Amino acid sequence: MSTTTTMAPVFDPRRPEVIQDPMPALRYLQAHEPVHWSNALKAWVVTRYDDCKLVAMDKRFSAERMKAFFAHLPPDKRARVSELEWSIGLWAVFLDPPDHTRLRGLMNRAFTSRAVRSMETRIEALVDELLDAALAGGSGEMEYIRDFAYPLPALVIMDLLEMPRERLDDFKRWSDELVLFVGGALVTEEKYERAEKATEEMIAFFRELIAERRRNLGDDLISALIQAEEAGDALNERELIANCILLLFGGHETTKNLLANGLLYLIRNPEECERLRHDPTLAGSAVEEMLRVEGPSGAMVRVATEDVVLHDVTIGRGQRVYIMQNAANRDPRVFEEPDRFDVARSHNRQITFGHGIHFCIGAPLARLEGRVAFPRLLQRISDIELALPEPDWLDSIVFRGMRMMPIRFRQIGG
Repeated sequence: MSTTTTMAPVFDPRRPEVIQDPMPALRYLQAHEPVHWSNALKAWVVTRYDDCKLVAMDKRFSAERMKAFFAHLPPDKRARVSELEWSIGLWAVFLDPPDHTRLRGLMNRAFTSRAVRSMETRIEALVDELLDAALAGGSGEMEYIRDFAYPLPALVIMDLLEMPRERLDDFKRWSDELVLFVGGALVTEEKYERAEKATEEMIAFFRELIAERRRNLGDDLISALIQAEEAGDALNERELIANCILLLFGGHETTKNLLANGLLYLIRNPEECERLRHDPTLAGSAVEEMLRVEGPSGAMVRVATEDVVLHDVTIGRGQRVYIMQNAANRDPRVFEEPDRFDVARSHNRQITFGHGIHFCIGAPLARLEGRVAFPRLLQRISDIELALPEPDWLDSIVFRGMRMMPIRFRQIGG
């Protein structure tokens, strides 16, 4: 006679089944081990909604994870990523107060709600332009990320910065290389060298562009950042360059994933897709639900600045903590029927864009792009199918998105 012992799953984000669907392992941790040590990540993992908000807000946890990361690199390796170190080290998202407070305040003066609202007409035109091009052949097929989900937010942020559109391919290459590094790719050996090279090219590009804007200030976001001043302060040259790179990168990567993951859930839930198609006023709540159920940011990272006890577990000073946002957004303690996709869900306090002082500065723009894009998309195509057996997810714990998304569909009116 033998007995079978059920072993708790080990959270290893490198495993193909976890990349494909991390929720079963995260759901187990959420129920049974809310503060979990992952040997694969060499870090703690928190999965419950309230715990994720606490770690994001608590001053005992620092956002300055990059300083510690670069400090622990072997000297020869660190020397090879010097441009990457100083530029990413000045991103507001990786800073604590008072440095974060100063930079965020200056950026807020340029990245205003008025500036975002003024983009709506331009976004509508871009959506129609991209759809016209993608549907022109009448084939009933497109590579959705390449043809729509990537270029839409990329062109929006490029227009805000008044970058020449012919640099779109460079922009994509730079962003892809940074995703490997910032996104925590676990199986890409050369990610440091690739990110350093891309960063060197971006620094050179923005140094030249900023110099030109200083000579000829305009109505673009870079000109606004140059002129931003608060209490006699202003962004210095390195801060300008670094945070232009942040805006360029962060301004499209999560939105690309929102547009792709959102469509995937409409495909998987055809009744909800038809509901949104026939009632475009649901676009706002639909976008919030897309952000909740398969958000474009899978995790944020913090570093404990002192020993912290959470659920009787001691998180040691200097140890990293992964805030698993997508797990938090499906916490049954907070969300009714958390795995159900409902485009009209009214109680939706998802934390995909973060929480507290590091709440994403670009969240209003990403939401606007989603609210505009999905109703217009569903006016043009129907009977949408994924033309792959399974989604081709990125090898990333920080970003939740797909490498490619070929789809088949019926063109409405075509």
